[in-house]
Amino acid sequence: MQLADVRAAEAADATTISRLLAESIRGSYTEILGEIPTRRLISAQCALPRIRAEIEIPGGAPGWLGWLVATGPDGTLIGAAAGGVPVPGEGELYALAVTPDARRGGVGTALLTAAGERMRAFGATEQRVTLPTEQDPSLPFYAHQGFTPIGSTRLNRPL
Repeated sequence: MQLADVRAAEAADATTISRLLAESIRGSYTEILGEIPTRRLISAQCALPRIRAEIEIPGGAPGWLGWLVATGPDGTLIGAAAGGVPVPGEGELYALAVTPDARRGGVGTALLTAAGERMRAFGATEQRVTLPTEQDPSLPFYAHQGFTPIGSTRLNRPL
């Protein structure tokens, strides 16, 4: 198991988070969704000004709990996650990405756990995630973490 430290994202992490998300989306969805839909997804999810604002604005939007990052032993950013509690009792995972060389090392689990702890602290009793496609390559990861389908691309688990 790879060791990873999870902490709240800082302003200096925004560019790396944006790149990590873009690379993860490109690598995971280009073959499934096609090039143009994947580019649209990257544009919507990875905009640097948006990520920077989400990190730098304290409190953010109602229900927004912020970005978390995972760093390896050398301090390199190897994963990122974002989430919130937009509806009372329901935590929502908005993003989760891990560098390819750090996958299957516990980094995604560490980020998901930390996001869940934050959500629980804000009254969430369940955690949800919406995936871009029914053939999402992350489905086995989420199933292993106890998520079950509540729709074709929506998953849920108790916290």
